[in-house]
Amino acid sequence: MDYLGSILGICDLTLVLKSALLSMDGSYLAEFLLEKGYEVHGIVRRSSSFNTGRIEHLYKNPQAHIEGNMKLHYGDLTDSTCLVKIINEVKPTEIYNLGAQSHVKISFDLAEYTADVDGVGTLRLLDAIKTCGLINSVKFYQASTSELFGKVQEIPQKETTPFYPRSPYGAAKLYAYWIVVNFREAYNLFAVNGILFNHESPRRGANFVTRKISRSVAKIHLGQLDCFSLGNLDAKRDWGHARDYVEAMWLMLQTDEPEDFVIATGEVHSVREFVEKSFKHIGKTIVWEGKNENEVGRCKETGKIHVTVNHKYYRPTEVAFLCRKCNRKLFLLTKIREHATTNYQESCGKSGYFSSQTRRTCGH
Repeated sequence: MDYLGSILGICDLTLVLKSALLSMDGSYLAEFLLEKGYEVHGIVRRSSSFNTGRIEHLYKNPQAHIEGNMKLHYGDLTDSTCLVKIINEVKPTEIYNLGAQSHVKISFDLAEYTADVDGVGTLRLLDAIKTCGLINSVKFYQASTSELFGKVQEIPQKETTPFYPRSPYGAAKLYAYWIVVNFREAYNLFAVNGILFNHESPRRGANFVTRKISRSVAKIHLGQLDCFSLGNLDAKRDWGHARDYVEAMWLMLQTDEPEDFVIATGEVHSVREFVEKSFKHIGKTIVWEGKNENEVGRCKETGKIHVTVNHKYYRPTEVAFLCRKCNRKLFLLTKIREHATTNYQESCGKSGYFSSQTRRTCGH
């Protein structure tokens, strides 16, 4: 799961508080903000092991973990006291809340925890801003999700599409969405929701389906694995690249008036398609046989079965189709749309997953 903490960053006393600095989005956002001259402060949960792999290169001295313009603070979205203390100490003017238990399937097993972190954790941050008297000086970004649409009420989805979440994760994020709107309207806080559709990168966690597929295909190519299992092969998603999406987050806080946006490419692919394209990168063609849980993906060239379907990877309530028609109000969205095909190819394996680092990456 991606919930690891929060960030803060400063440029001319502009500060960013971003939850989940150590996550995929967090590491890209930290890079982006540092390049723009921010001093980035991150809130991270205490761990008995080092979990800073995605941001090692951002230290002034990576070998000694000496901080430069990126500074880390211990804290947790379940601890309102520590949030008040850190925000009061740093006095941010920009806050990016990306902290979440973000694995949808796992949220069914950790429903209460997911609600506490993803839903009430957002309220704790907003209350901390109010308690510290920063309502008039802070801009707040909330990482929302296309999982809000769940059982989609229209295709494609847009900002005015009714929400119908289909998981504890989606329901927790729905509360977070509306409490952000409430603080915006009740206290005139500059607060926005970025409803981001699926976005990937080589930094995606290994237990997410895109990374699971790419890593498994790489292991098969190296002779380390024969077969792997997936859930719903026909689920369709709008996949972009995390690097583009964090720029959209920043742009949302640079507008004159707070406004919620849906961020997506407008291009849709199925999990089945993702599998096929990933195997193409190692010269294999996957042929599908059987139906439902008895379906398998067989290599046309060798006859070996490389993919099976396992019911344990199905969600109790499935989200079958998520697609967004691009809103071009943010200039960046044109770039996101133009990058869609390239980003999808990269996620399937063109770069990052099948690079010179493949053997090392797949060795653990």
